[in-house]
Amino acid sequence: MWLHNVRAFMRNPGYTTLMQHSPQQLTYQTPWGVITLQLKGGVCHAIRLEADDAPVCPKQHPVAQWLNSYFAGCGDAMLPLMATAHTPFQYRLRHALLEIPMGHTLTYGELAKVLNSGPRAVGQALGANPLPILIPCHRIVAAQGLGGFSCGLEWKKRLLVFERSL
Repeated sequence: MWLHNVRAFMRNPGYTTLMQHSPQQLTYQTPWGVITLQLKGGVCHAIRLEADDAPVCPKQHPVAQWLNSYFAGCGDAMLPLMATAHTPFQYRLRHALLEIPMGHTLTYGELAKVLNSGPRAVGQALGANPLPILIPCHRIVAAQGLGGFSCGLEWKKRLLVFERSL
């Protein structure tokens, strides 16, 4: 029965339209290398801090404009549209992260208190953040040391040093 429903859905003209509007992979040059943006129209769905074999993101795209502003040291540019958070906790986490000014950090425990949660839950949610840099999960550190970063500690160090230099 479920297969019949899937086939009926796939024959629906809306399915074809949905498939044609899947996210596009584009690259962006940072001071430390090329990153890959997953965009669907004007909405950013993910950022991978590694290069992909993809076209360059147009300079006028809102995500490219925000990244240009960020790497120029302007932390107050209006954020581009982003894919919505998957859970209410991730939504609250994003908003808490966006309140941390450039050049500042919180520990996992401090952020957990803000969110009325535990440090491990915060760490897991940070590791699942598909939008590093836009949602500044690199600003959360361990009580002793850097802690983790899903994109690699070298990126976390670079971002923190860059923001502290402003």
